Amino acid sequence: MLYYFFTWLHEHYDISGARLFEYNSFRTAMAVLFSLIIATVYGRRVINLLRKNQIGETVRDLGLQGEQQKKGTPTMGGIIILLAIVVPTLLFADLEKTYIRLMLLCTVWLGFIGFLDDYFKITSRKKALAAGKSYSKKDSDGLAGISKIIGQVGLGIIIGTTLYFSNNVVVERELIGKQTVDSTLMLGERRANDSNIVERNINGVTRRFAEVKTPITTIPFVKSHEFNYSKLISWISPSAEKFTWIPYIIIVTFIVTAVSNGANITDGLDGLAGGVSAIIGAGLGIFVFVSGNYVLADYLNIMYIPNLSELMIFVGALVGACIGFLWYNAYPAQVFMGDTGSLALGGIIASLAIIVRKELLIPIFCGVFLIENLSVIIQVTYFKYTKKKYGEGRRVFLMSPLHHHYQKKGFHENKIAVRFWIITILLVVASIITLKVR
Repeated sequence: MLYYFFTWLHEHYDISGARLFEYNSFRTAMAVLFSLIIATVYGRRVINLLRKNQIGETVRDLGLQGEQQKKGTPTMGGIIILLAIVVPTLLFADLEKTYIRLMLLCTVWLGFIGFLDDYFKITSRKKALAAGKSYSKKDSDGLAGISKIIGQVGLGIIIGTTLYFSNNVVVERELIGKQTVDSTLMLGERRANDSNIVERNINGVTRRFAEVKTPITTIPFVKSHEFNYSKLISWISPSAEKFTWIPYIIIVTFIVTAVSNGANITDGLDGLAGGVSAIIGAGLGIFVFVSGNYVLADYLNIMYIPNLSELMIFVGALVGACIGFLWYNAYPAQVFMGDTGSLALGGIIASLAIIVRKELLIPIFCGVFLIENLSVIIQVTYFKYTKKKYGEGRRVFLMSPLHHHYQKKGFHENKIAVRFWIITILLVVASIITLKVR
């Protein structure tokens, strides 16, 4: 909103200071600053409101160090993160851009699902206590699992459909010599709008580019680093290409659901999910920056994605929101994000990776989310298998998810969280290296 206001001022009254809002770098810095202010200053007010309404965490006795001290700590603090992301984005981003609208939808959509889950848990607890019943796991049931999955799948379908069919979601292809747009189209590619040809002077050489729609992504560490989703279906017959949208949307939906659940499972220690998400967000910001800048994209020999640079404002707000939230969520936590924050953060990270066409890198830079997810799957699967085979269930880990395993081994939760941050930094750096190492 401020973006439009200051742009109008500059156009109509030629106020020089208003021209700052034309620069993504300035608006990104302002988004970071505002998100930090919202999370730290107004975050305290949200925490007080949650505490006043007795929206606190109920802790089951799992035999973990320090768990009883967390009892009564306000939860649903993800509201702070959502506000610190949405408000700066609305203020400083160009809301006409498809990518911005898509990310705002993702944030609000999954935030609302998480909010409902937290709300139902708290309501059921209050009802149980009001009836004089002892609080149990059954009382803590929030939104039904199938309802959360339906919500995540619904968002995945919207994101996949928009990215595949919208003519505003394009990449640029270089035209060599007298090539026409049609002569450059490859498997699964088609014209975007009228495919206007753009001429750019790069290193003193004038080169021609055209915008095309193509279902491609990036393969890490491979010289021929692009993968076309049409290859998943084109082997059936040449005419099968037109149905590429089916596997594409299915894959996008799976990624959004898996990563959002991974972030949700990771949110089990003070500062863990927030810190990991901030680091991943910063890494994705680098991908957004280089892929949205045609000079850097040409230098690194990666696809240039028009209009992507506007997402830097959203990413700046994301990183600022996560860091600001850590002010209250770092050990000892004064507030927990709950599903309101964790589901939204996971979905945001997945959607950003898909938009910037780096979804195949998710197992690397989201390695902590992945291993946390796998630890639960391995634990449950092995327990059921051994119980069926030996009559007694056995465990691979002392407890799952993985961070609880290390708690059982006697590691302090603060040490576990910081070490998981360090691992995430290494994984994000490894992902960034793929820009050059193939």
